[in-house]
Amino acid sequence: MSGMDTTLTDLAQLLDREGLLDGKTNMHDADTTVVTGADCDSRVAAAGHVFVCKGAAFKAVYLRDALDMGAVAYLCDASHADELAAAAPGIPVLVAPDDGLRRAMALVSAEAWGHPDRELPVLGMTGTKGKSTTAYMLRSIFAAGGRPCGILGSINTYDGVERFESHNTTPEAPDLWRHLANTRAAGLSAMVMEVSSQALKYDRTLGLRLRVGAFLNIGRDHISPLEHPDFEDYFSSKLQIFDQCDTAVVNLGCDHLDRVLAAAQACDRLVTFSDTDPAADFWADHVATHEGTVGFVAHTPAWTANMHLGMPGLFNIENALCAIAIAQLAGAERAQIRDGLAACRVPGRMELVDSPDPARVAAIVDYAHNKLSYQRFFSSMAKEFPGRRIIAVLGAPGGKAQERRRELPQEASKWADALIYTEEDPAHERVEDINAEMLAATPADQRAESVPSRPDAIARAVDIAYEEDTPALVCLLAKGDETRQHVGDEFVPCETDAELFLRAMRHRGLHGHALCRHDHDAE
Repeated sequence: MSGMDTTLTDLAQLLDREGLLDGKTNMHDADTTVVTGADCDSRVAAAGHVFVCKGAAFKAVYLRDALDMGAVAYLCDASHADELAAAAPGIPVLVAPDDGLRRAMALVSAEAWGHPDRELPVLGMTGTKGKSTTAYMLRSIFAAGGRPCGILGSINTYDGVERFESHNTTPEAPDLWRHLANTRAAGLSAMVMEVSSQALKYDRTLGLRLRVGAFLNIGRDHISPLEHPDFEDYFSSKLQIFDQCDTAVVNLGCDHLDRVLAAAQACDRLVTFSDTDPAADFWADHVATHEGTVGFVAHTPAWTANMHLGMPGLFNIENALCAIAIAQLAGAERAQIRDGLAACRVPGRMELVDSPDPARVAAIVDYAHNKLSYQRFFSSMAKEFPGRRIIAVLGAPGGKAQERRRELPQEASKWADALIYTEEDPAHERVEDINAEMLAATPADQRAESVPSRPDAIARAVDIAYEEDTPALVCLLAKGDETRQHVGDEFVPCETDAELFLRAMRHRGLHGHALCRHDHDAE
């Protein structure tokens, strides 16, 4: 059934079959009212759509705005049905039980947008580390073959119609299905998407069929009262990806492998990869690295070939193998994969800044922000930039993932010569208080200091880099190429870490520029 053929009656019957239709549902002309989409943001509401009333901060005025934009009906939970009926009298409404609104929203959204996943290949990946890089590698591979794809993830959203800096790793269900419908309408070859644990836990992807679902790795992260209460909740949420994919792609090097493989048995097919294990379907050897580049030989069921990554990070071999596996399953040829990986650049991920004094001070920007990513990042930097002192600028976010305030100082101290704690989306906490917790968790013999202002912290890192004649590597972590700081309830504009590093270098009379990025979205 296409979105153009879907009526309100169809949606009501769907919810009824799923046990998600409350008795307060009130339909008018349901058999003849055609539904062409669904929204949960009144700013994107459109004619013929169902508007979803959700969230603790929801206001009746949002519904009125959506109706003014042409929405033909709305979906709400039972607790708000009377209030909204009074605010929008005579408007058809689908009412779900309070504990079923999110499931109802996902199912209605998929049906209203015409289930584009039935025609469009959707390729998803989850993991504690590497989702964005793998997604960008895939996008670059598709572009190299002249078959541009859409992308949904924590960096950017592009669906052939819309393009913007992402707000969530995986969007809410109405937005997700809109992007998939746009991708299908734009004639793009596929949608590549990051699938977050929150999306799986809270049914954002319910009803979505993935042609391929990849599991990169698992480590402790996103554990807080606002996210996952414990590791088990986090891990089990991620494993749900296998409930909705045809082919599973699994890293044989991930922790808790037996449990991951057991969950992957729910899929029709299992494909494995490993950066070391020749028992995997896709694996690598003959690894070579030099400041800023990584090379390896890739072994696949179809061919063996030299591959080159135009970015640092030995851990990116795993990401590349995952991308190779997914791309080959999607029909990509060896030359296309080789060219796509060589051309790939990921904003804010393992970006080597074009330092004006590289022999003395190099700088790298990366989004590393949890224990697993720190383990991989620092061990790789020590191998790829031997003989350099490591100076790291880092922080921890406010209001969530409190474990990082203890784990990150301890992990970074194993590798870094100096640590500078600074702001990283403090939200409603004081940066000084977060930094104090990190200082308290820092080993006594580790050089560390708190500089709450991020521009000042990066300038301080450059000062420390020039204290000695030994070359230094300045590591700017967690913010990537983000241009906003989450402070209080606001997202305050800020310069990128690369820009701040270059400004600090200019103050020393040195000049350079940030890496230019080639954007395949326009192709």
